[in-house]
Amino acid sequence: LTGQPVLIGGTMGTCSYVLTGTEKGMRQTFGTTCHGAGRALSRSKSRRQLDYQDVLDNLKSKGISIRVASPKLVMEEAPESYKNVTDVVNTCHDAGISQKAIKLRPIAVIKG
Repeated sequence: LTGQPVLIGGTMGTCSYVLTGTEKGMRQTFGTTCHGAGRALSRSKSRRQLDYQDVLDNLKSKGISIRVASPKLVMEEAPESYKNVTDVVNTCHDAGISQKAIKLRPIAVIKG
């Protein structure tokens, strides 16, 4: 175990990860790794392309409860608005710059 464990946040509807550092990561990246999946859609494109109720229904079908202050946040932060966090984490793991330690799954989301 090298460095501090780091939380790599997924989306409202996908898993998140805890990663640990590696010696290779210290040498090649000064101990840095990904910090999330990154956006696949801009916030404005998400609002235009995604349907509020469809996003809520998708989360509900996965057993995920959501409470949100603004409906536009639902589309902006929808799982479809982001790249696949598992692919990003696997790339870092396979490159040896960090190691997967724990995979977490969402059960509730509070946005506000």
